Amino acid sequence: MGDSPGGAGRTVVLIGNPNTGKSTLFTALCGVRQRVGNYPGVTVEKKVGRFRVDGQAVDLVDLPGTYSLAPRSPDEAIAVDVLLGRQAGIRLPDVILCIVDASNLERNLYLVSQLLELERPLVIALNMTDVAEAAGVTIDAPRLSKRLGVPVVPLVAHRRTGIDQLRRTVERMLTSGPDDAASGPRPFPEAFYRELDELAEEFERRVGERPPRFLLERLLLDQGGYLEQGWQPAADPDIHRAVESSRRRLAEAGYPVPAVEAMSRYDWVGRVLEGVVRRSDESRSPWSDRLDRILTHRLLGTLIFAALMVAVFQAIFSGASWPADRIDEGIGWLQNQLTARMAEGPFTSLLADGVVAGVGAVLVFLPQIVILFVFLAILEDCGYMARAAFLMDRLMAAVGLNGKAFIPLLSSFACAVPGIMATRVIENRRDRLTTILVAPLMSCSARLPVYVLLTAAFIPPTRLMGSWFQLQGLVIASMYFLGILTAMVAAWCFRRWLFPGETPPLVMELPPYKWPSLRVVAVRVTERAGSFVKRAGTMILAVTVLVWAAASYPRSPAQIARIERAYETRIRAERAKQPPASAAGEDAAARRMIEELEHRRDAEIQATILRGSVLGRIGQAIEPVVRPLGWDWRIGCAVVASFPAREVVIGAMGVIYSLGEDQQEDSRSLQETLRTVTWEGTNRRVFSIPVALSLMVFFSLCAQCAATLAVMRRETNSWRWPVFAFTYMTSAAYLAALVTYHGARWWLG
Repeated sequence: MGDSPGGAGRTVVLIGNPNTGKSTLFTALCGVRQRVGNYPGVTVEKKVGRFRVDGQAVDLVDLPGTYSLAPRSPDEAIAVDVLLGRQAGIRLPDVILCIVDASNLERNLYLVSQLLELERPLVIALNMTDVAEAAGVTIDAPRLSKRLGVPVVPLVAHRRTGIDQLRRTVERMLTSGPDDAASGPRPFPEAFYRELDELAEEFERRVGERPPRFLLERLLLDQGGYLEQGWQPAADPDIHRAVESSRRRLAEAGYPVPAVEAMSRYDWVGRVLEGVVRRSDESRSPWSDRLDRILTHRLLGTLIFAALMVAVFQAIFSGASWPADRIDEGIGWLQNQLTARMAEGPFTSLLADGVVAGVGAVLVFLPQIVILFVFLAILEDCGYMARAAFLMDRLMAAVGLNGKAFIPLLSSFACAVPGIMATRVIENRRDRLTTILVAPLMSCSARLPVYVLLTAAFIPPTRLMGSWFQLQGLVIASMYFLGILTAMVAAWCFRRWLFPGETPPLVMELPPYKWPSLRVVAVRVTERAGSFVKRAGTMILAVTVLVWAAASYPRSPAQIARIERAYETRIRAERAKQPPASAAGEDAAARRMIEELEHRRDAEIQATILRGSVLGRIGQAIEPVVRPLGWDWRIGCAVVASFPAREVVIGAMGVIYSLGEDQQEDSRSLQETLRTVTWEGTNRRVFSIPVALSLMVFFSLCAQCAATLAVMRRETNSWRWPVFAFTYMTSAAYLAALVTYHGARWWLG
């Protein structure tokens, strides 16, 4: 994604405040034809889609949501760089498409006033007009267009109303070019512009040319030092002194920086909207306000949120059983076809027990993951997620975070990688580092297969409280709540001792309620589920094959031959006891003994191979460490093998516990294999309810994901924090699993 979007084509940049429907508009224009990557040299996500205007391909670059062009975070810095043509590998946009919320024009036009000063072709997409009308707000779009000097297109993006008109407007702007560029407003007092003129003259003396007015404004207003650090002329000591002198004179004149910007721009917005926006008297207390009083209530809102989360996980477990069973049957059928049609040997074992069993064991949990993503997409699109962030701000303030951390933490339920990347919207460095360190504790979609597998295999489907709740669903939900609780405790400890300091207050907008768009939900679910499948088909496949190889080699042919000879002698003796073929049905006991001997032979060979393999030796070395958790060395092998990605533990177990799988009709099921496997040399089962709970708790808290640690290193620019996260999470997981195992044994007697 380092190349310029569109190559020799045209480029449109989409920008807007958060919660204005920007993603919905992007999907409405481009559908699923989009590419996702990172901007060159940074970890900020870049999304590029393509749509056609009058037969011409146009690339649409979706910028991160931002409230202003005063960069205080990596997201906002990227937006400014792209708009100014300063981002490496990305051409200056041909048209800027700004989406604004019609029900909150005052706040949204603040960003528009800054975009107008870029003096680039600009189109305003006036979204959520249906929400504004329902709230009694009427907007004169033609008058607003005349006041701003740019096209204003009313639309309802999630219903695709106005999309065609927006396309035609963008087409006209692309063909007319700079002639339709917006002329910048002058919202500031004259004293401010006099200082800009003096700065321009200083630049001309020092550099030889005058920079664009917008750059000078930002240099004067942005005290964070963004431009001074990234713009070479601004780093000149004489320029720096001139800027400081201008700021001092403005403060003496009663226009302190940066407060002068907010005062001036909102005054300008008020003048622009005079006579443009009319509000009905009956709209002073809309139904959304009454609903907010319930959903954001300290007690009722929290109870509703908790009940909603429990309902989501109940639906995940109950609704996915049928499709998961069908996928499992298909995987078993494919394995049988491979073993029946191919000659016995290592390659057949690789395909059936490595590739198919590994990837298939992940795909079988795709229904649960899709259901989770559907719920998250619906809640996000209907406007509830922002309420949840506002509601959670009270809880997060108690542990030293503000509500902005809620969105990255919530994203981590799907995957910690985008969750950690989403922390860039948090301006405060201490809050951002704390959120990065606790985000992996949220139970991501990769943990869900582990929960579902062990819960279905060992937790009885008991109904509780008059059949309102199912024990299996409550166990899965408890794993998620365990991660949340541990994250809150860890965040409190980090903010108290590791990153001490005041927590800034939460400032955010609550988007209007609306019916979720089925198209938007479908696209989001498809993207996230596709990403999960892609991981299953690439890294997980590779790791599963490596696990198969590590569990199969090196092997001792002499030991295997000795086992085969010993059992062959016993099998021949039993066959000698068989009656003639005409009376074959008379000695069923002898036949069962032969089958049992063959089963024992295969099991002993596999156990011998595994014990002498690379993976087996690692597992045996760490068995003294994991035995207090109720695990044998083979579970230790699976945990070690799953470090690259938690999903791999399912494939690893499928390989490690493949003993005697072809001896029963339902032996394809990993659940059945786990129920029957025993400790070596005994008849005692390895897995039990305490062991299953111990393993689930461990995976709920451990740092078993190489990708998460890698992106943590990129976001913090240091290996110090990934190493710290791995150490504290693994230690917490071990202690929690130890307490869970022994506590469950005591409770169950």
